[in-house]
Amino acid sequence: MRFIHAADLHIDSPLRGLSRYQGVPLEQLRGATRRALERLVELAIHEKVDFVLIAGDLYDRDWLDFHTGLFVREQMARLGKQDIRVFMVQGNHDAQGVITRQVPWPDNVKVFSSRKAETVRLEHLGVAIHGHSFSDSEVPEDLVPGFPAAVAGFFNIGLLHTSLTGTVGHDTYAPTSLPVIKSKGYDYWALGHIHARWVVCEQPRVVFCGNLQGRHARETGPKGCELVEVQGSVLQEARFVPLDVVRWQQLQIALEPALGLHELPRHVTQALQMAVAGAADALHAVRVVLCGESPLHALEARQPGTLAAAVQAAAQDVTGAEVWIEQVKLDLRSPVDRAQLAQGQDAVAELVRWVDLLSADAQALAGFCRSSLSEVLTKVPPEVHAALALEPESLDLPRLDDPAALLALVKDAEATLLARLHAGEVLP
Repeated sequence: MRFIHAADLHIDSPLRGLSRYQGVPLEQLRGATRRALERLVELAIHEKVDFVLIAGDLYDRDWLDFHTGLFVREQMARLGKQDIRVFMVQGNHDAQGVITRQVPWPDNVKVFSSRKAETVRLEHLGVAIHGHSFSDSEVPEDLVPGFPAAVAGFFNIGLLHTSLTGTVGHDTYAPTSLPVIKSKGYDYWALGHIHARWVVCEQPRVVFCGNLQGRHARETGPKGCELVEVQGSVLQEARFVPLDVVRWQQLQIALEPALGLHELPRHVTQALQMAVAGAADALHAVRVVLCGESPLHALEARQPGTLAAAVQAAAQDVTGAEVWIEQVKLDLRSPVDRAQLAQGQDAVAELVRWVDLLSADAQALAGFCRSSLSEVLTKVPPEVHAALALEPESLDLPRLDDPAALLALVKDAEATLLARLHAGEVLP
């Protein structure tokens, strides 16, 4: 018996904010979730799996029109024509109370009830699949205690969209714990909701397979599904298969002090070439962070955008894969001695000492940033505020309640000012 475990497909996720980027490959990005589903179907057919499990959030939210539902149904029908069944639960994004439009599923698709946990037995395979859907977008209670007992002599699978208790950085949905999961006596738990692949436990195998396609710059690395093989009632092999068509990456490149502007593109091209190796069939959306102590920071201070343009030029020279530079961030320092500057009696010394004071006082830092940014924040367009409320992780904006993020802002401002003040003394 072979099956696929997938989750968090988020079909037709809106991918907000892309229009603000220059040269963004909009069509590839907006079609990425659909193409990833097509790849999933192609894999299932090629591997001749017996069934596919989808552990919630097949859809990103209520459909704008019926095209979303019809597209997904078409893919399920492709599986049905190959005698491949599909078992799915609904998660917080596609809960029964969220999706208002409906298209009848083909006969090979089973959506588990949101009222109580159900069991489907596949007698010819010796497998029992247990699942429970979300009735609404918020499910605060643990659903696992209500799952049926394991079926004796069968390979038992639990299918659930959940956040494990205490999982950092994720909202709480149907929270449960590993001891509760183990108490059911199942052989495999196919979990969804957490977008990073995570093998929670091997005996029994408890797995978050991650989402099928990364949706923004914070969902980095290969995305895909689990391909599982079982013989009798024993799991023989489980392996991750990447299926993403757009791969988000964050690449940190350290610059040597002796590196000049003319050498920078070659240096960046080499780093990009290594980053995309082995994944020629994906569009690589890369956020590049240039870091280290470099006189190029002074050049950037005099001519903002110079280093971003150099990185964009470097991406044009990458071979064997398509690369789009999503953003260039700078974490550079000019080669100046802050300690020596702080000893002076001029405005530069005052700036350095003041930054050191803010660094040591989180409350003063927060007050200064709120005061300084209040006027700017009032001018942020309403659509940005709306996107931030819906998907804060998709926007690269500093949080005013995060001392580390605020300190980084102040340090970056200080570095830029020092670079400009010393631009006549430190040349690239």
